[in-house]
Amino acid sequence: MNIQQQEQSWGSLFKELALLLFIVFLVRTFGFGLYQVPTGSMETTMLVGERFFADKFTYLFSKPQRGDIISFNDPTFAYSKNPIVRTYQEYVGWPIWPFGPANWTKRVIGIPGDHVKGVIEDGKPVVYVNDKKLDEPYLNKYPLLVVNAEEGVSVKSYDPKISDMDQPFYRIHPQEPVCVRPDIMVGEGITITPERRILKEPGKPISPMSGCSARRNAGWNGTDEYDVTLGQDNYWLMGDNRQGSKDCRVVGPIDGRLIHGKIVFRIWSVDSEESWWIVDLIKHPVDFWSRMRWGRFFQKVN
Repeated sequence: MNIQQQEQSWGSLFKELALLLFIVFLVRTFGFGLYQVPTGSMETTMLVGERFFADKFTYLFSKPQRGDIISFNDPTFAYSKNPIVRTYQEYVGWPIWPFGPANWTKRVIGIPGDHVKGVIEDGKPVVYVNDKKLDEPYLNKYPLLVVNAEEGVSVKSYDPKISDMDQPFYRIHPQEPVCVRPDIMVGEGITITPERRILKEPGKPISPMSGCSARRNAGWNGTDEYDVTLGQDNYWLMGDNRQGSKDCRVVGPIDGRLIHGKIVFRIWSVDSEESWWIVDLIKHPVDFWSRMRWGRFFQKVN
């Protein structure tokens, strides 16, 4: 093979590779997506460490509906004012600052034109959509165990009727959930167990969430009391784990252009916070398999 033939061969290979990457980009951007759950905001519907398949194609021709579990771009991300850069951030950029926003996952509570109102009734938060009380069987019914209580940085769904070793959602290490300063956590919906563990009880109003930039006259203020009429392309999204979800109660209505997929199927589930499962497997080749939640593989998500 002479030099000219070699150049033609390499040129052909480059064109084929570029075409393949372009096709992958189109399918990944407009067809379907694969997502990992990074937080517990959708517990127990979705757990940290689970991987999901999302349908993006449907939303090209229809709008999200109430009850859909969706993936969308972080609404607090500082998007560029340059339309080209913003398009890159929304559709291409990796979810690592400054290239692009992270993915959030919540449930659609209100769609454009809806009147969404949150109130406290008999000490419990309740949602009304168009003056009709919302039935929410998907809400997390388990208390949240506060881990690293001194900082209060992590919570996990926990069944107090079951031993630590047999927990259905996360493996609990006895040394982790010790309450060093119970006085800093005492409040409505907070229980201190005889073992000095902190439990955030489900079905209780939340305290004002940090990071909320809203004013009361805006209709939302980081609590379970809000009153919003959604605009032409606005959505009200909330996590199923209301005690541990940063959602529209904090950031306000979500622009529809940020929504890019409907979560439809759980592929697999492992109790891990690693972004790349292969890294966890390399670090813990034996323990990794014991953290598999085999009963949560290959399931439709509602």
